[in-house]
Amino acid sequence: MAKEKTLQDLFHDTLKDIYFAEKKILTALPKMAKAANSDELRAAFEKHEAETEDQVERLEQVFRIIDETPKGKTCDAIMGLIEEGQEIMKEYKGAPALDAGLLAAAQAVEHYEISRYGTLKTWAQELGLNQAVKLLDQTLTEEKETDESLTELAESLVNQQAEAA
Repeated sequence: MAKEKTLQDLFHDTLKDIYFAEKKILTALPKMAKAANSDELRAAFEKHEAETEDQVERLEQVFRIIDETPKGKTCDAIMGLIEEGQEIMKEYKGAPALDAGLLAAAQAVEHYEISRYGTLKTWAQELGLNQAVKLLDQTLTEEKETDESLTELAESLVNQQAEAA
């Protein structure tokens, strides 16, 4: 008979999901930065790429805390979000609305990450994984700050540029 799944199992599975997602995001961000027309948006993508590298390292630390090997599990959600971003890059290449589309795609990814990290942090608290809570909270804070800065960029520059064209 199969072993009953526990919150610890769910935590580990979700950790593998976000680990896979972060690795995919690391391959997508340079492409998005290259495609961006706005220097400000390009810089935001480049900044987030550096942060994402740190976030992957933190996830690897969480894996060690639970005595597991860092490895990803295919995340269909992130694959779909990245695919949407690729479609925008292809369909809007050279168009004034490209940056607005790229920014929207990036925020969809941020919202996914915020959801995952918030859940993982809560489960880590429940499981008494205090060091993991700190690491996950640090990443959650960064993801929220990235989302806020992308919103500011959209509202102050990118959306107006798309509309003005």
